[in-house]
Amino acid sequence: MSERIVLDARDIVVRYPGSPPVVAVDGVSLRIAAGETVALVGESGSGKSSVARAVAGIDKPAEGEIRFDGGAVSPLGMRRRERSLTAIQMVFQDPSTSLNPRRRVGDQVSDGIAAARARGLEGSRPEEWFERVGLDASWVSRFPHQFSGGQKQRIAIARALAARPHLLVADEPISALDASTQSSVAGLMRDLVAELGAGMLFISHDLAVVQRIADRTLVMYAGRVMESGDTAAMWAAPQHPYTRSLLAAIPKPDGAGRIPASPTAEERASWTAIPPITA
Repeated sequence: MSERIVLDARDIVVRYPGSPPVVAVDGVSLRIAAGETVALVGESGSGKSSVARAVAGIDKPAEGEIRFDGGAVSPLGMRRRERSLTAIQMVFQDPSTSLNPRRRVGDQVSDGIAAARARGLEGSRPEEWFERVGLDASWVSRFPHQFSGGQKQRIAIARALAARPHLLVADEPISALDASTQSSVAGLMRDLVAELGAGMLFISHDLAVVQRIADRTLVMYAGRVMESGDTAAMWAAPQHPYTRSLLAAIPKPDGAGRIPASPTAEERASWTAIPPITA
């Protein structure tokens, strides 16, 4: 039986106003299957978050096509979102800004439950989702300010997953957390998404975490995908010089090695995408 493709994005171009306009994403294509975690990595300004916002329907691409569960992804507007598109959920970088400080956290998780129920799925309770993300079920009546950063991100994840998404878009979801929490939260997301049979687009600059949780990885530079393929194969034998420079900069557990010198402007200007790695 063929795999179910939840996201099929082709030749996405995202431009922002300016003189001249800024091309943040320049012809990016990606596919995500149900149960698969695909990572998007690259330095700041490479276009990762712009891809995430386009895929989630927050920003409209200037060119290209984005299909979710076989249908077109329409950009968010003033009207209520199409019911089917509530199966796309997003977890943002800073949970302090994504959670409403004036509402009890249990009520905010209930928003996700309501989205799932509107699509005809069986109801659940906020307490169940709190337990699934490793929080005490009795905390549902608290407010966001009563939680640590890591706990708030777990609540944001619970809210997104309570909607029973087919696709979870996670835009730097661990970068605002302390080092001791990052790996556990990323692993939690991977496990729960796999349990739900959803796909996940995981955007991060933490390559050590990406190596542990991503099935496939796409490497972005200057709005384009330089290299893509099976994560383990890419880590074992990176093909593009930019990928090699990123992987070489990962700190070694024993402190061995050093961060390599940054590529020169001439080297960067010569970079072009290479064909995807065959797993």
